[in-house]
Amino acid sequence: MSTPPPTGPLVTRDTVTTQLLALGVRPDETLLVHSSLRALGWVCGGAVAVVQGLLDALGPDGTLVVPAQSGDLSDPALWGNPPVPEQWWGTIRASMPAYDPLITPTLGVGVLPETVRTWPGALRSAHPQTSFAAIGPGAAAILDGHAPDCRLGELSPLARLAELGARVLLLGAGYDSCTSFHLAEYRIPSPLVEVGRPATGGGWEVVTEVAISSERFDELGHDFERDRPVVRGTVGAADVRLFPVADAVAYAERWLALHRPGDEELRGPAHQSRRPRP
Repeated sequence: MSTPPPTGPLVTRDTVTTQLLALGVRPDETLLVHSSLRALGWVCGGAVAVVQGLLDALGPDGTLVVPAQSGDLSDPALWGNPPVPEQWWGTIRASMPAYDPLITPTLGVGVLPETVRTWPGALRSAHPQTSFAAIGPGAAAILDGHAPDCRLGELSPLARLAELGARVLLLGAGYDSCTSFHLAEYRIPSPLVEVGRPATGGGWEVVTEVAISSERFDELGHDFERDRPVVRGTVGAADVRLFPVADAVAYAERWLALHRPGDEELRGPAHQSRRPRP
């Protein structure tokens, strides 16, 4: 039986650059990119070509930022996809390798962030579960100071991105992956949760954090796009959205206060649900 031909369109490094610039990406800006490689079509060179195309569009003065989360560094008692037997929990907590920004792989954010994480000259922030990786002259200023007890709040790269006027690029990804909305959860009254993880110096630690959840982010994104200026277009076959981080955060503050009041039962540590690698 012959193998069917790949589904197009054919996408190259130049395709990515040309179509991003046509959408209005500026050569000197900072972009926080959420992506789906599969959504683009048949990409010649895969994730490497997409990263090259993004960097070409941003130019030498632009900065590329991606989520580099490692949600498997979490309490096995909360794993659900798949769960592990309860009798394993103690051993897992005792032996799980601690976060190392140089070698800890990403999980559940796609192949493009993992490609950025390992790119020559890339930097990565210090949070053991919700780090960001970046390439470009603004990387250090954005990533430095990511507090170990602040996943996606004021002491995370998200707050720096908002201050710097960075924009979000949803490259084939939906609003349910828009981490900027999480910063709004830190700016409204929110429940707290205890988060377990391997400690840097060895052993197991538990920190108290703001509870976060992407529950209803797709609805939030729909309303945001309806009410606020969002650049829409395509790169290859992928739907693309482009908008300021600060605008998304401000809108989400108002929306979440109205649409998710008293939702503590939904607001567990979202990163702790293990997901299969894409």
